[in-house]
Amino acid sequence: MSSIKNAFYAQSGGVTSVINASACGVIQTARAHTDKIGTVYAGLNGIIGALQEELIDTAFETDDAIASLRYTPAGAFGSCRYKLKSLEANRSEYERLIAVFKAHNIGYFFYNGGGDSQDTAHKVAQMGEQMGYPVTCIGVPKTVDNDLPVTDTCAGFGSVAKYVAVSMREASFDVASMCATSTKVFVMEVMGRHAGWIAAAGALAADETHDIPLVILFPEVKFDLAKFLGAVDEKVKHYGYCCVVVSEGVKDANGQFLAEAGGKDAFGHAQLGGAAPVIANLIKDNLGYKYHWAVSDYLQRAARHIASKTDIEQAYAVGKAAVDFALAGKNAVMPTIVRLSDAPYQWEIGSVALKDVANVEKMMPPDFISADGFHITPACRAYLQPLIEGEDYPPYHKGLPNYGVLKKQLVEKKLPEFVV
Repeated sequence: MSSIKNAFYAQSGGVTSVINASACGVIQTARAHTDKIGTVYAGLNGIIGALQEELIDTAFETDDAIASLRYTPAGAFGSCRYKLKSLEANRSEYERLIAVFKAHNIGYFFYNGGGDSQDTAHKVAQMGEQMGYPVTCIGVPKTVDNDLPVTDTCAGFGSVAKYVAVSMREASFDVASMCATSTKVFVMEVMGRHAGWIAAAGALAADETHDIPLVILFPEVKFDLAKFLGAVDEKVKHYGYCCVVVSEGVKDANGQFLAEAGGKDAFGHAQLGGAAPVIANLIKDNLGYKYHWAVSDYLQRAARHIASKTDIEQAYAVGKAAVDFALAGKNAVMPTIVRLSDAPYQWEIGSVALKDVANVEKMMPPDFISADGFHITPACRAYLQPLIEGEDYPPYHKGLPNYGVLKKQLVEKKLPEFVV
């Protein structure tokens, strides 16, 4: 077996408009070091691809196809919501991963995901050592929720933040033009189960040149109906209309999600059924104002056409850094974004041990939320503003983005079937 080890890359959890830019950074950097890294395999549908030995051989993808990943949204290789069991509860999945890696001479594991994914990468590093087949495991940060600790921001967040801020500004112009005789309140629901970073970005729609009446509902602030209705009513009476940004994870005084629909997802998280219609109906029932509501849902994380240039550059950088770290002998670490200054915005790549980011959520700091609980502070604006700046449009063809499409050629299996 060759002394040059192959690499395995996988995408995990909810995808983003820039996760493929990280994949591009990983694969292009590995291709520049063929004397140290052999073939880069990618998991078909994330970590499930490794468990089921469904490995995509990226060597069949041209350099142009890999370059197109930089401007293509979603997960080009397929992602999944699948949480591996704990090492203590069930070692079989980790043993299977090591067996697959060994069968295909894989010595590098690059896992592109959030907190759960960093935990998995950390455990695979441990398991490889225990089984006598060491694997260099590097996490690649990704989450639109911006809730990974230590890193200043997460690849994927800046572009969602830009989408939400732009959408709220444009929607406010629409509502303002019709409010005299029609809709007076517009409610937009955004992602964010426990952390209100995306909701906070909606506040950027208003600035020194755009006096827009906004109310932001954060998961970190318990929902107070009377206080909320008072804020909306005051703005409608003053401006003629009001726009509301509500995070899907807003909770009442008892800690219950306003939009909990029952059931759990693969990670044990409560399924949320839509906070926007709940809030809109509360406004109608108590204030009588005509409303419209929208759930941005997948649109906010798939909108590569309006992605933040800052976000794209950082997504590529953490992918590249992951390979650089591996080649430098680092293991069980994750590249981070280190902010050097707000204005001008400057940043660099740092690193953190996977054990320090696994399953830890970073919430909005109290000094980022206004005293009334419905807006952001200047400190929060200074943090958010540079993350949405810059444009990096994809190529267009016949009026539509011309995104990349891969061959996704699978390698021949060598092991018995494994049921997930």
